[in-house]
Amino acid sequence: MSAFKKVLWVGKTLIFCSALGWPLLAAGQAGGVSRSEEAAQLLTLANQARASEGAGVLQWDPALAAAALKHCQRMAVEGPIAHLYSGELTLTERAAQQGAHFALIEENVAMGPTAAVIHDSWMHSPGHRKNLLAPDVDRVGIAVVASHGSLYAVADYAHGVQSLDAAQVEAQIAAMIAARGVHAASGTAEARAACSTDRGLPQSAGGVAPGFVMRWQGTDLHQLPEALVKRLASGSYHQAAVGSCPARGTEGSFTLYRLAVLLY
Repeated sequence: MSAFKKVLWVGKTLIFCSALGWPLLAAGQAGGVSRSEEAAQLLTLANQARASEGAGVLQWDPALAAAALKHCQRMAVEGPIAHLYSGELTLTERAAQQGAHFALIEENVAMGPTAAVIHDSWMHSPGHRKNLLAPDVDRVGIAVVASHGSLYAVADYAHGVQSLDAAQVEAQIAAMIAARGVHAASGTAEARAACSTDRGLPQSAGGVAPGFVMRWQGTDLHQLPEALVKRLASGSYHQAAVGSCPARGTEGSFTLYRLAVLLY
């Protein structure tokens, strides 16, 4: 399931924004100020904390950084920090607009005198700590706002997923099926039609109905559903057809893939 979690660390208005590797315009000014050092430090501290807890390394995601930066700039304009302002896109929409692809996304925001203090505050706040150390997130984008000796910080954490078109998705699943000894054709009209419906056993071009139809959607294209694996191992099927279609019931901008496999 996708998740969207929020935490808040209240602070005061700050003026300048920066994200690692992303120059920007300062709020209320025509010029721009780039401040990547604090963002880089927060990334380093986060990965050190995750390593001590046995969690995986967070990879820097430019799209998440751009989304964090836009919200950072908005915080500088608005004054009191928040996760969502009137008329602003939600976190999922901001990240998707910048090109991020994810199965879940979480956000920390904070204010403090230094990056080290902000990181320490997150680590001693249960909600912040949970987001920062979550084992199922693997990417992050961080923005920092600085003014008058104080800092704002926004960290957007996500579990990233591949961005593939229908043909690429079908080819990947077909290869996994073929590796189990069943010949698989990708992108067939029958399989795509089955993907677009909720039930029924469509006939193949030769008038033969499949013996089994598996439909599912999710973010992980690296493993097949257990029910499908059992059918493939049964020895009862020798051919398969794979079809992809738009996912249904997606929440916000979370990236999901919908598939159907027909076994003959």
